[in-house]
Amino acid sequence: MANTQDSSSNTLACGNQFRRNCAIAVTLLLAAGLLNSGDLHAQTYPAKPVRVIVPFAPGGGTDILGRIVSQKLSEQIGQPFLVDNRPGAAGNVGLELTVKSVPDGHTLLVGSTSEIGIGPSLHSRLTFDVQRDLAVAAPLASTPMVLVVHPSLPVKTAKDLADLVRARPNQINYASAGTGTGNHMSAEMFLHVTKTKMVHISYKGAGPALTDVVGGQVHVMFSTLPAATALIKANRLKALAVTSPQRAPSMPIIPTMLESGLPNYEVEYWYGFFAPAATPKDVLARINTESQQVLRNADIIARLAEQGLQVIGKTPEQFTAFVKADIDKWAIVVKASGVKLD
Repeated sequence: MANTQDSSSNTLACGNQFRRNCAIAVTLLLAAGLLNSGDLHAQTYPAKPVRVIVPFAPGGGTDILGRIVSQKLSEQIGQPFLVDNRPGAAGNVGLELTVKSVPDGHTLLVGSTSEIGIGPSLHSRLTFDVQRDLAVAAPLASTPMVLVVHPSLPVKTAKDLADLVRARPNQINYASAGTGTGNHMSAEMFLHVTKTKMVHISYKGAGPALTDVVGGQVHVMFSTLPAATALIKANRLKALAVTSPQRAPSMPIIPTMLESGLPNYEVEYWYGFFAPAATPKDVLARINTESQQVLRNADIIARLAEQGLQVIGKTPEQFTAFVKADIDKWAIVVKASGVKLD
């Protein structure tokens, strides 16, 4: 019995000594500059499944892009990247969940123009600040908006629609993915430019909104191309114009707003991975590296192109500056529209 106790004591002592030796070795490497805490984070990330928050209902552009990229990241890294749809408050429900999550890279937001570019100008009482409390993890893709109408509406161009709405003020309604979203404010910009009036019908996502446009309950919508592409190709929606300076490569038959007689109208809708601001920089760098590898995949590029999405060719630093400039641009549009959500 005594020999057994001695053996156990020796084993425990050896284990303790081993741990002490490891700790000393790591300390020496850190002191020598051969290892840093960032390397340790990057080597172990992701240590568990990653939650990918999509702040809108399934079926919209954010959801489509988030699922395409998340599926490929899961295959590439070997840890699940699980999409979690959290719609509500024009994307702010999902945004707030992200801001308040543990800043270790295991919660990401598929952020977009709506809640990050436009949202700050619509809300003065938010408990967070997107520029202070979020960090860019990876630029993803962008798309023009597309102006779609129910096939029964007697218009062929964006100018036709403006003329119809001008002749029938507040008799034509338009759908959005929620008050203050990119869909909503793109329509408000249209009304401002054309000096017309329509009735806004708000939904909790682009999917439900488009469903009602297809069903004829709503007449008009400014949609992202990914959300509307299949419906346009199936002739369930009539596409009048895209909001980019050039025609969309995926649907070159659709004219631009400029070609449709509206030279002062241009909108680019963008997406990126965002994380809490305190997320370690090496983890953000790992997410960006893995995401860019996904976005260089020929199959992924083709799948995105089919949806009207183009990869954003920017570094995280460039994208951060771009987002800030977009926030400033939309502040002008929001002020002109008079829309406030507080």
